[in-house]
Amino acid sequence: MATAKKNESKAGTQKKTTAKPKAKAASKAKVKPTPKPQDPVQEMATTTEPFRNLANVEPFTLFTAQDVYLFREGKHYRLYEKFGAHRMNYEGVEGTYFSVWAPDAVFVSVIGNFNDWDAYSHTLFPRWDNSGIWEGFIAGVAEGELYKYFIRAKDGSELRKGDPYAFHWEKRPRTASITTNLDFRWRDKAWMKDREVTNALDKPWSVYELHLASWRRPDAFDRESFYNYREIAKMLVPYIQEMGFTHVELLPVMEHPLDASWGYQITGYFAPTSRFGTPQDFMYFVDSLHRAGIGVLLDWVPSHFPYDDHGLYRFDGSHVYEYEDPRKGFHPDWNSYIFNYGRNEVRSFLISNALYWLDKYHIDGFRVDAVASMIHLDYSREDGDWEPNVYGGNEHLEALQFLREFNMAVYQYYPGVQTIAEESSSYDGITRPVHLGGVGFGMKWMMGWMNDTLKYFKKDPYFRQFHQDEFTFSIMYAFKENFMLPLSHDEVVHGKSPIVFKMPGDDWQKMANTRLLYSYMFTHPGTKLLFMGNEWGVTHEWNDATQLDWTLLQYPSHQGLQHYVKRLNHLYKTEPSLYATQFDPLGFEWINLNDRSQSVMVYARKSEDPKNTLYIVLNMTPVARHNYGIKVQGKEPWIEILNSDATEFFGSGIVNEGELLPGKHGDDYLLLVNVPPLGAAIFKSKNILTS
Repeated sequence: MATAKKNESKAGTQKKTTAKPKAKAASKAKVKPTPKPQDPVQEMATTTEPFRNLANVEPFTLFTAQDVYLFREGKHYRLYEKFGAHRMNYEGVEGTYFSVWAPDAVFVSVIGNFNDWDAYSHTLFPRWDNSGIWEGFIAGVAEGELYKYFIRAKDGSELRKGDPYAFHWEKRPRTASITTNLDFRWRDKAWMKDREVTNALDKPWSVYELHLASWRRPDAFDRESFYNYREIAKMLVPYIQEMGFTHVELLPVMEHPLDASWGYQITGYFAPTSRFGTPQDFMYFVDSLHRAGIGVLLDWVPSHFPYDDHGLYRFDGSHVYEYEDPRKGFHPDWNSYIFNYGRNEVRSFLISNALYWLDKYHIDGFRVDAVASMIHLDYSREDGDWEPNVYGGNEHLEALQFLREFNMAVYQYYPGVQTIAEESSSYDGITRPVHLGGVGFGMKWMMGWMNDTLKYFKKDPYFRQFHQDEFTFSIMYAFKENFMLPLSHDEVVHGKSPIVFKMPGDDWQKMANTRLLYSYMFTHPGTKLLFMGNEWGVTHEWNDATQLDWTLLQYPSHQGLQHYVKRLNHLYKTEPSLYATQFDPLGFEWINLNDRSQSVMVYARKSEDPKNTLYIVLNMTPVARHNYGIKVQGKEPWIEILNSDATEFFGSGIVNEGELLPGKHGDDYLLLVNVPPLGAAIFKSKNILTS
């Protein structure tokens, strides 16, 4: 027999190397019985005598007729329970059941260490119902076995593919799937019981976005150096608790061949990457965060996939998972392929994948990548490179229908989670419920706020007075969707510079501007997301090949910024006016937008209880304003509850101490305050604080 070659490819390559795994016997499954015990009852309980001699591959199925029907209709959302490799006992023999969807294949077999990668010894059976499913039971295949599918296409080409439903993969550059179980003793019962309340849209969402490989490394200068999921958890949990973030969001952890893709070019959708350990190690990671009261979000990529030899592209020699027409099936920005959302079986695959992470890993939600590219046929395409839909428009109707079905399934089966769209266009109704004509996401990234705000902050403070409308424009549409305010990884790579270096001025002014930016972010309507390192002001662009520069925390300026983010998180989580009405226009009011020459702006955040009202004063120039008048209701005393210019945050110390009593000014009451340079001051009624 010929020995198959094991693919070891990187994203976007077609490289193959020959593996020489240790051979194991691939005989017919006759298991040697255990010695007969004296007790006949014990004999029945302990014998491993097979009922009969088994063939190399036995015809067996986990699919019912209803399973196949739902799969072909695009309505089977638990395919991971059927497809892939599943350990089981068949007729008294331990082994593994394999099943794979390869509708245009003419021959499919399982190859691996157990048969010395022989393409012809363990041939799967095609189902009789024309579903395209190949399956069979192979005795003796235990946990931890390497395997792939050998597929012969109609044109005679021979492919060696990883399992689309594999729960575990070899560490790159090796590309075999690994048989494994998903057994784990979860201890997050309290979190899971309460998360429908904790993860609700009227609760605080302060998300810490991170890339596991580059948050910390055992050796900052060794790209092959990784911590295990368990080791990361032991470092990350206390840090997130100290900083006060409510959730972490992981850049894609699904198996991917190329580090530089940051996980966005996925080949193993059902497996946490083996760079950091096993599925159980990742379960421990999630469990640890949950037991500490921290939610876990995953970056999910249903938009495109790479063309590696062992991946989904032309899986059986035909366009199984991707559109055949390159105008819909090829993504020019990322040199990758687009899922065929019009194919029922592909929608079942993707929605099953989403529910798999919620089911088996207790994930609290998804940030769905590149939604704008999915729902627009002309995204990054010139005229002639895309085909309008049946109505002549640019909406990708099949992708929109898939996203609606995805959101309906997620919220139906897991009401305690949220879905978040990375969607940069003005497409209406992204977070509107499906039954009201929307797409059904829980939240949407507010890309307009991010772009306009960073553009404003880059300007010299003197010129900000001429661009105030650009700064305040976000409030005009802030309540059209349920927005999350992101300062994400995308803003600190590819020449965009880190957040601190986007700011004008000397080193002190850069830090003051950054604290001012975060003050505005945390008091603006919407939930929050901050990429790792931004919380203390990293001074270099993000580099996935090393770790964050933690040594910066020896300097008072970076310590001060980090301490200020802690205080902002605490403020956000303890003040209902900042989260309870974060998607409600009644929760925001401009108090003063008329002081353009001094670039001072004042606004209020409110909850249903007027006693919780906060006043926020922003000074966009480096000139302090003393005895600045703010109109308030009534004569009750006020107190400053946070000031970005406090010396504990590396500020200049222009703060407001003690009680602040409004004075009568005509028919109004004015509160006279000190407004810090390039700073924010936040006020609340003292009577409320002490009642």
